[in-house]
Amino acid sequence: MAREHSTDSHTLTTASSVNAESSATTTPAFRATPPTFADRCGACFRWLIAALACVWISWCTSIGPLMRSDIGLAGFDWTNALLFLVMFSCTFGFVLLLVFTARRREGMCRPRNLTRVRTRPLDTDPAADLSTSVSTTSASSTDSIHNPVDTHVDDHNDSSTAAVHSTASSSTSPAIHTRRNASADDSRSGSPDTARSRLRPRCSRIGAAASRAIIAATSDWKRIWLVLAICWLWVPTTLLAAFGADVYSQAREFAWAWNQWTGVDQPYIGFFSFVPMDIYPTAHYMWPEQPTYLTDQHNIVLTVFYGGALAISRYLTGSNDAGLVVLAVLQWLFAGFCCASAANRFFNLPWLTRRSRGRDKADGSSLIASAATTVSTRITPYSGTPAGACARALIMLVFICCPLVLFATISLTKSPLFAFAFTWWFGLMYELYMTYVPRIKASGSHPATVPAATDKPASAAGASIAAAGQQVGAANPSFALLPTRRITIVALVVSVSVMLISAKYAWYILLAQVVFSLLADRRRWKLYLGALLLPTILIHGSIAALIASGTIISGDPIESRGIQIQMIARVAHENPNAIPQDARDKLAPIFNLDQTAQAYRPQDADPVKSSGIQSKKVSYRWRSVTSEDMDNFNKAWLEIVRADPRTAFDGLFAKSYGYFDIFDPPYVPMSYYIDNDYVQQTNTWIKYYDHDWRTKVADFARGWSGIPVLGWFTHGNFYVTLTLLIGAAELALKRWRALSWHMPLLLLMGVMITAPANNFERHMLPIAFVFGFLCLMFHRDTRRRLDVPALPSSAH
Repeated sequence: MAREHSTDSHTLTTASSVNAESSATTTPAFRATPPTFADRCGACFRWLIAALACVWISWCTSIGPLMRSDIGLAGFDWTNALLFLVMFSCTFGFVLLLVFTARRREGMCRPRNLTRVRTRPLDTDPAADLSTSVSTTSASSTDSIHNPVDTHVDDHNDSSTAAVHSTASSSTSPAIHTRRNASADDSRSGSPDTARSRLRPRCSRIGAAASRAIIAATSDWKRIWLVLAICWLWVPTTLLAAFGADVYSQAREFAWAWNQWTGVDQPYIGFFSFVPMDIYPTAHYMWPEQPTYLTDQHNIVLTVFYGGALAISRYLTGSNDAGLVVLAVLQWLFAGFCCASAANRFFNLPWLTRRSRGRDKADGSSLIASAATTVSTRITPYSGTPAGACARALIMLVFICCPLVLFATISLTKSPLFAFAFTWWFGLMYELYMTYVPRIKASGSHPATVPAATDKPASAAGASIAAAGQQVGAANPSFALLPTRRITIVALVVSVSVMLISAKYAWYILLAQVVFSLLADRRRWKLYLGALLLPTILIHGSIAALIASGTIISGDPIESRGIQIQMIARVAHENPNAIPQDARDKLAPIFNLDQTAQAYRPQDADPVKSSGIQSKKVSYRWRSVTSEDMDNFNKAWLEIVRADPRTAFDGLFAKSYGYFDIFDPPYVPMSYYIDNDYVQQTNTWIKYYDHDWRTKVADFARGWSGIPVLGWFTHGNFYVTLTLLIGAAELALKRWRALSWHMPLLLLMGVMITAPANNFERHMLPIAFVFGFLCLMFHRDTRRRLDVPALPSSAH
């Protein structure tokens, strides 16, 4: 039976005394209070948002058949309504399952990850104060407490450990001998259970050996990288490279700029001239007076890097092909490193080793001796528990087998590069999340106390354990914070920089993340400002300065108005008479509405904004439009939506529903970059290298994608939908800190909706790559959360 000791300053309660009766001078560490009106309103608001997420997914799924057949919302009938109800039941039921499972595990008196603590009395006077120690290895911001007592921490809960010890102590009992004798008699009599009893130990040994092999193969980032390199080796050796029109546009930009720098006379602005900026196109009013041929359409840094590499290739070999292969191999290596680094942080929690070393080197200031007790305490962040073999195997299987990952490793477009850098960054942010320590302020009546969880209370047992020995010196409330590893800081800066140079929308995401991080973890504000905000300001500010000086040309803002363009084009195509004359007059300098109606495609805005080579419809008047004309664009769009809202919203949903409809096949899959005409026909010698094999690989991926249910695992929208549902569950569970660094995933979904095309798989790559890690984190958070005890209410 655990002993209790009451002091005038604080009450210590050990894990074994959860059900013990409190003494007259002891104040309980946990007090259940009924929810207030504000709590109920907050819960309703959280569940309302979660339900709206399910409604959006269900809506996109229910209108999917109408959009694929190009019928529109006018064809919505009872079958679509039934599909909506079924999908809402499935999605909301999935959220409920996640939430109730998490709350059930959080409310257990003895969670599986709760460690058992055995204490031995000190060799001191019996009247001396009790020395207590609590150490947890569950995945929360639980604090490790080191005491002068002999403390043994076990990785099992109390019940399982007790069962093991009782079995060991009674190994010579008659019951066990009887069981063994019965087994021997069965073996002599040739019972059919004999083979089964022999098979079980063998299967257990095989499973244990496989688990050890998986854990050993993924024990650090170098081994994970080696495993990925071996399993991915066939991709660059047989497919060489994957690319589309973008890399050729970047090479063309650099070539024209190089010709200008070397004094070659070239056309610039003119009705009959056609330069790289006319392909995207970029409106002529954005071109500086002095000729320049570099644009920020595909991010200027990436354009110079890709274009320069291909220029060197042409100089050395006479074609772009060698440069394309080298760039693909470099991206393949970078992809392996990013995935290995993120997997290592989620699998192995590499900061654990550093923390154990840091404890040994800690100075005396980190140990606080209470005058009332002999407990020596040092509070550190939650250390965590490495992932098991099953989780490692499932996540690695996705990286090894999923076509989204395999084809992205050698795809020379900006989205895969951003996705791999984002995966690396996601793992780094997870380390910061797991090493978080809340700032504890001591008041005059209460000592500083470090809670054992990060977000919210869940069970009385956890509160009792969290209250045990958690007294912290008020004179130094920040002593518990260990400095972030230097390698993590450097990696954050590099990953952020790669994200910024690969995708223009990265700076929006990073700025938002800085705000969320400062709100969730103010103690490390210098880190977030230096590693996230500073690179963003430097890189984005430098590009903005180059644009302002006329050195490069900015991307046309029409690129970000895909939703509005499609809504206008849908009305012009389906019901042109509904467009008011005033809106026609405002749009006349911007769009040729007749050409807009002919160029309209439900799932792609590029034809409407006149993207492509010379043989294209001039829907967007990029040569003659002015910035003053663009000021009337929003007004004209709003008038058209008011005139025919149903048709306009047909255009909106037709361009965006596929990202959240798991039944919708990808409009442009990643296999497109393997066997398109740019790879198979319009190059020098890559088209001859394993030409038929490349076609077979792409056909296999498309065939797998077309299999019902099984094909979902190769679709980006499958991972997007589940990620949104997991985020809804985190919101319902009030996991605010987890949501604070998962918000970029939601922002990426917004980027998808505003993208020019519907269900474009390359835009979903970041979410697909980190989905397995997100599931592992959600599971780990569910199993580790203990209670945050309230401060004692009694006077001290």
